[in-house]
Amino acid sequence: MDAPRANLPPLSLHVPEPRFRPGDEADFSAVEVPPAGSARRPDTAAPADSFHELAYTLVRVLDDSGQAVGPWNPRLDPEALRKMLRAMALVRAFDERMFRAQRQGKTSFYMKSTGEEAVSVAAAMALASDDMCFPSYRQQGILITRGYPLVTMMNQIYSNAADPLQGRQLPIMYSSKEYGFFSISGNLTTQYPQAVGWAMASAAKGDTRIAATWCGEGSTAEGDFHSAMIFATVYRAPVIMNVVNNQWAISSFSGFAGAEATTFAARAIGYGIAGLRVDGNDALAVYAATQWAAERARTNQGPTLIEHFTYRAEGHSTSDDPTAYRSAGEPNAWPLGDPIRRLKDHLIALGEWDEERQTAQDRELAEIVKAAQKEAEKNGILGHGMHQPFDSMFEGVFETIPWHLKEQQQQMLDEQKAAGL
Repeated sequence: MDAPRANLPPLSLHVPEPRFRPGDEADFSAVEVPPAGSARRPDTAAPADSFHELAYTLVRVLDDSGQAVGPWNPRLDPEALRKMLRAMALVRAFDERMFRAQRQGKTSFYMKSTGEEAVSVAAAMALASDDMCFPSYRQQGILITRGYPLVTMMNQIYSNAADPLQGRQLPIMYSSKEYGFFSISGNLTTQYPQAVGWAMASAAKGDTRIAATWCGEGSTAEGDFHSAMIFATVYRAPVIMNVVNNQWAISSFSGFAGAEATTFAARAIGYGIAGLRVDGNDALAVYAATQWAAERARTNQGPTLIEHFTYRAEGHSTSDDPTAYRSAGEPNAWPLGDPIRRLKDHLIALGEWDEERQTAQDRELAEIVKAAQKEAEKNGILGHGMHQPFDSMFEGVFETIPWHLKEQQQQMLDEQKAAGL
């Protein structure tokens, strides 16, 4: 018989709670920020189990004085740094204008990446232009860095007559095969197994291109994340798996995805995958980590999981009100600062930039985005009529339209003609 348990306390569940809520003073003193340059940089051929500590610290390059220090310093030339800064500033200018467009009723939905620009821009610069990216819905910086036309992005956001996706995707869910940008899905983390599968196919064909994918920290609780990890480690797929830990999954804080127990980078350890935890607001650290992981993938050393430790400065989307669930002071209290400001300060410290040029660039980029918006709006905005022909609903699903759909399409056209439409 079982021993009596009357003297044991009743079982209880732990329900994660954020450290502060609306009305509280934000206090990030518990966040450990190691000195820039303190993390070692292993050889890209090193076994994944030989640098487990990198899954628990933070790879950082930029110090508090704006200097690039330590073994992860990618030593980019000033022109590359200015290009990176410009792309990040362009992403922010684009976000601001499209956010206002949504508030003006010109589109139904938008998602900003304020505070997370380095995660996409610096990574895109570290990858080859033909590497395949499988993004989540906050990596518009990849397309902008690769030179995808702003007008085309806006056409998709407006779901207008020039929308390359013909109004069939939620605004901001871009897709471009030519720019190596896989279709965004609203279903969380479906892109992870897709990226691993693409990477496996690239390796099976003897290609040299690798894949990179992104998801939020909350999405690591999805089954697709773990399925992808299994396939990636078993077949040593040439893929970089990025977890953007911006502290909030819509209105649920990161603790619900396991952040109280360990880091998200540490999930790599159990799968035998290389794991890095990176200062996601340090553009040079993001670049260096991505470059390191890309070399590892391209030399058949297997996948890498990178946790980008960052902060979502604004709401999840235009449908979200962050003041309902988090402290208003959080964005300013975040200890890792603003990625654009930090890179700007680095260039100024090098004597390769100044505040006047930054201000002039911001004005220039605002005008470029404004001009693109005017051009896109010539093709229509939300609520100004049907932008796609009705009969196009039968297209784009099957490679060859089945006979019964052709009949329905023709029937609809005949009825429209009879009605004088």
